[in-house]
Amino acid sequence: MATTAQLFEEPFDADEYIERLAWRTPGGGSKGGAEAFDPKRLLDEFKCHIEELKQLDEKIQRKVEKLEHQCHREAKEFAHKVQDLQRSNQVAFQHFQELDEHISYVATKVCHLGDQLEGVNTPRQRAVEAQRLMTYFNEFLDGDLRSDVFHNPDKIKEAADIIQKLHLIAQELPFDRFADVKAKIASKYHDLERQLIQEFTAAQRRGEIGRMREVAAVLLHFKGYAHCVDVYIKQCQEGAYMRNDVFEDTAALCQKVNKQVGEVFSSPETVMAKLIQNIFENKLQAHVREKLDGTRHSDVEQYLKNLYDLYTRTTALATKLTEFNLGSDKHTFLSKLIKNIFSSYLESYINMEREYLRTRGAMILQRYYDSKNHQKRSIGSGSIQELKERIRQRTNLPLGPSIDTHGETFLSPELVVNLLQETRHAFERCHKLSDPSDLPKNAFSIFLLLVEHLCVEHIDYALEIGLAAIPSFDAKNANLYFLDVVQQANSIFHLFDKQFNDQLMPLISSSPKLAECLHKKKEVIEQMEVKLDTGIDRTLNCMVGQMKHILTEQKKTDFRPEDENNVMIQYTTACSKVCGYVSKQVEHVRKSMDGKNVDTVLQELGVRFHRLIHEHLQQFSYSSMGGMLAICDVAEYRRCAKDFRVPLVLQLFDTLHSLCNLLVVAPDNLKQVCSGEQLTNLDRNLLHAFVQLRVDYRSARLGRHFS
Repeated sequence: MATTAQLFEEPFDADEYIERLAWRTPGGGSKGGAEAFDPKRLLDEFKCHIEELKQLDEKIQRKVEKLEHQCHREAKEFAHKVQDLQRSNQVAFQHFQELDEHISYVATKVCHLGDQLEGVNTPRQRAVEAQRLMTYFNEFLDGDLRSDVFHNPDKIKEAADIIQKLHLIAQELPFDRFADVKAKIASKYHDLERQLIQEFTAAQRRGEIGRMREVAAVLLHFKGYAHCVDVYIKQCQEGAYMRNDVFEDTAALCQKVNKQVGEVFSSPETVMAKLIQNIFENKLQAHVREKLDGTRHSDVEQYLKNLYDLYTRTTALATKLTEFNLGSDKHTFLSKLIKNIFSSYLESYINMEREYLRTRGAMILQRYYDSKNHQKRSIGSGSIQELKERIRQRTNLPLGPSIDTHGETFLSPELVVNLLQETRHAFERCHKLSDPSDLPKNAFSIFLLLVEHLCVEHIDYALEIGLAAIPSFDAKNANLYFLDVVQQANSIFHLFDKQFNDQLMPLISSSPKLAECLHKKKEVIEQMEVKLDTGIDRTLNCMVGQMKHILTEQKKTDFRPEDENNVMIQYTTACSKVCGYVSKQVEHVRKSMDGKNVDTVLQELGVRFHRLIHEHLQQFSYSSMGGMLAICDVAEYRRCAKDFRVPLVLQLFDTLHSLCNLLVVAPDNLKQVCSGEQLTNLDRNLLHAFVQLRVDYRSARLGRHFS
């Protein structure tokens, strides 16, 4: 059996079990063993082992039955014990209820007895207290204070309690019969009150927080308690303002006092609020008046800076003070204190701000023009000026004296920075110092001043001067500076637009003034764009005039050379000069414009350049060699047109180059050339007009190709 039990190893595997059993049986190995395989012997061993397993199973079954029986017996015993415990618990619970009822009954009796005792004791105590007060009252009535309590300094707290009660009693007595005793009690009341305040002051100087708390508790029922608080506040400020920064000193003082008042007074928030009110109404208000009243009329710039700085620091201080317990509505309390200090200054703030900006802006402008030795011209307005401008745009006639600015644009980046800087400071002050309901209106008024000084008095004036300085169409060797004006005006307006978005928009974004500001800005932009467009148009006309003047150097013999066999094939001198001039102007336009404006202006210049060359070529007649020279010129013009980087301009010159081919093509090939890709869509009259420029037009009967 022992051997059989050893074969049952965990984890149990039936195949492994049989294999081990066969391996342990002599002659039971399958191969490679010391003895040959003996199936009969292995069968006998299996039968014997099966019998052993049956015996083992019976033994284990008997043990299981025994354990089950024992388990059932113990379960019954445990159930009986649980029932006994439940019965015991019910009995204990009943006893507990009886005990609780008895305790409640006794407690009720005790409370009733306590009420009876208190009902008897309270009148007794009152009677004792009344008798004691009557004894002290008799001493005042006799005029002889014999009790030690009125003479012993250590019993000042008890004496204060007695005097306070006697003082209340004396106020109820008729004056005619008890005038003398009432006066004596009042005198002692005030004397004792004074002693307590002196004791509180002395304790505060010694830093004895405990004694201060005791005296403050006694004084709480006296009329002089408020005076005690005032003395405390006054003494707190002694030596607290030793530095030049009253705001930092105030913050440090309040931080220090806030820790102390909670240990001394029963209502620390009231004392703290009174301290802050005292500081605001005395120290801060005096400091503000000293800083502002001296500069209000003598130096407005410094006054506005001081007002902004003082108001900012005061509001920052108030924000710090909200950390302390000042009562239920501390924000309103602090706002009222600030308003009391600054109300008289804030009422007139925006008027002074506008007047300062108006004066400062005019001074900056005048200082700039004085530095240029320039006397500002009066720019005309009204219907006559508008009529002159229209005539000038349409005819380019000089209607009035031309101005020579010597290349000066009368636009100053430094001046612009100064104006924008002043306006930025004004917007910051406006944001801080204006009432929220007036903020959009005030910001809009500052914006209007910026428009007046920067856009009207400076940019618009420079544009007017620039327009007046543009020479006439037929002027020779004219210097064109208006594009420089355009460049600087664009740069300045970008700065103006940035300030509009960064500084003004946050102040008006949620108010009806936003629409007014945007409308005003749009109006200013449109006015300037009209003048810029006019000036650019007239400048382009001048450029074309200069080109036309250069082309007057073109000789008729350039395209009808006397000796056609001895001609160097190259572009003419006039063409070279025109291309050089055009390249400079294209570069000038690129430097002066930005964005899509570059392509727009260059396209317009290119179209006018093409029209001029087209008309110029139609003034001459061309021999065969002259036609080749014309093609060389147009090829050079086309190379110059590539600098424009505008597809339309290049296309126009490509077409013109194809038209010039009509000047040299063989008569029999004219029809084929006219049907080419470049010329097929052109008007037949235009093609005919170019063919008519050939010297052999009549002799070769070229007109029949267009009939």
